[in-house]
Amino acid sequence: MRLLVYRPDGNIAPWADDFARCLPQAQCVAWSEGARLPPCDYAVVWAPPEAMLRELAEVKAIFLMGAGADAIMKHAGTLPAHVPIVRLGDAGMGVQMGEYVAHAVLRYFRRFDHYEDQAAAGEWKPLATHERESFSVGVMGAGALGRRVLDCLRPFGFPLHAWSRSAKEIDGVRSFAGDDGLDAFLRSTRVVVCMLPLTDATANILNRTNLAKLPRGAYVINVARGAHVAEPDLLAAIQSGHIAGATLDVFRNEPLPRQHPFWDEPRITITPHIAALTLRDESVRQIAGKIGQLERGEPVADVINRELGY
Repeated sequence: MRLLVYRPDGNIAPWADDFARCLPQAQCVAWSEGARLPPCDYAVVWAPPEAMLRELAEVKAIFLMGAGADAIMKHAGTLPAHVPIVRLGDAGMGVQMGEYVAHAVLRYFRRFDHYEDQAAAGEWKPLATHERESFSVGVMGAGALGRRVLDCLRPFGFPLHAWSRSAKEIDGVRSFAGDDGLDAFLRSTRVVVCMLPLTDATANILNRTNLAKLPRGAYVINVARGAHVAEPDLLAAIQSGHIAGATLDVFRNEPLPRQHPFWDEPRITITPHIAALTLRDESVRQIAGKIGQLERGEPVADVINRELGY
């Protein structure tokens, strides 16, 4: 068995070492533009260039090193429809997402953002607390990771909402679905958490119109993709006071350029795309297991629907 392993940074040696342990029958090979690629059975990639995908028409499947599919879907037309594209299913990312979002929600709920400002100014002043019953948290995207985040938030007793393309039934969560449900979801949500896949339908979904539907004093948390946020619209909504603050882990341009106005807005908290890091060991075990299923003729989970884009 021959396995193509590709990362934009070229650091595939640790992945190849792990695959050698999990799939000793597999020979890992690298790709470089212009060099002849030997026939491969499978590919394990992240953010692959279009030129590489053109050489993978005969592989049995392509596995992604993450849960997001947008980087490959923009070139999906290069691949024959019969080649399945398989994303990671959680692989340790769910608990990290839960930690990140819970921390951000609790920081706003307990007003630690304001206490940080007071501490910097040497000010000692207890603040009025938020009412838990009105501090609703709405997760956009109710897939595996979104559900894990809702699970992490459940013990704190906040009203929980979820919005997704199709209706979902989740215990203890008020569900909204489709275009018809988006307005009601936004109007009833105090903290909106974006965990959507990036598609043509979800790009710029957090724009001026939708941000205005959130209650005054709402908060935004984005751990999905930077292109979900219309950045000038979010900045304007924060500066007007309609949005009280935002915690952003992802951006249209990464690293975020130093001249970007987000750096100078104290109500925006910036982290460098670390909400959920790929855990290589768990990821390799999951991919190796799915390769074994395919080799036995069994179906595998987390195959991307090319029509939906995720």
